[in-house]
Amino acid sequence: MGAGFLPLVGVMAVVTLMIYFIMVRPVRQRERQHDQMVDLLEKGDKVITASGMYGQVEGIYEDSIVIKVESGAMVRMTKGGIVKRQDEPRRY
Repeated sequence: MGAGFLPLVGVMAVVTLMIYFIMVRPVRQRERQHDQMVDLLEKGDKVITASGMYGQVEGIYEDSIVIKVESGAMVRMTKGGIVKRQDEPRRY
């Protein structure tokens, strides 16, 4: 009974490692890159939001960012709402 159980544990371990390296690790790397990009933002940087708005950073706070959009309106949003800087190349 013990000999039949051991290969099953080995297969489960291999599948778990595959799931980690195929699904979990890339997501964590993207999150880390996004957090680093947001941490490096400065006043005056041009950004694109998750909703597709283009704006310029006017203020950076602990958990939010204020951007000025083309109409002149100031929009306060969470840091997670910033997708990328306008000068960054697209990554596909």
